[in-house]
Amino acid sequence: MSEITRKLVFLICFIAIYTIRLYFKQQVSQKKITESRKTTQEKVLLFLAFIGIFILPLIGIFTPWLEFAAYNLPDWTGWIGTAVFVTAIWLFWRSHADLGLNWSASLEIHEHHSLIDTGVYRYIRHPMYASFLLWGIAQALLLHNWIYGLFNILSFLPMYFLRVYQEEQMMLDTFGEKYRNYMSCTGRVIPKFTLRATPLS
Repeated sequence: MSEITRKLVFLICFIAIYTIRLYFKQQVSQKKITESRKTTQEKVLLFLAFIGIFILPLIGIFTPWLEFAAYNLPDWTGWIGTAVFVTAIWLFWRSHADLGLNWSASLEIHEHHSLIDTGVYRYIRHPMYASFLLWGIAQALLLHNWIYGLFNILSFLPMYFLRVYQEEQMMLDTFGEKYRNYMSCTGRVIPKFTLRATPLS
């Protein structure tokens, strides 16, 4: 797969991801927030992640400014990157669709918030974060550059480790033992296949 093709594939997948996010953001825009746990630290890490997944790739694709940091991978890695990105898009969409009006871009609880343990959430608690990790891998395989190819996953990991702990604590505070039981039979971002006869909700 040529460099131009890899960049075009990345842009198409990139647009698909942001279209999904904007659609679901509009869906929940009128929901009343009953609790917010946003912190300055979270905002800083989100900004760094935004640079890695949005700003730097666009600079790298549309300008020659970062070409000095290019690396070479075999052509076939572009096809693997495409498959990984398509998987990430599907998981990203499914995560939003299964959450419905319970989704929030930040650490927030909405009015009438409910615990979702069906769909992809039957197996993993944080499929949206899993999709971002897959996106980071795909970006490194499609955009062969030490800066804009790798900064996605490098900037996302600190945010992930901070947010997962805080998000799970917020869910424990909100749903108590129900969420603790849910944690026992699901993985964070890697599926944990256990026998569960019925949903917890």
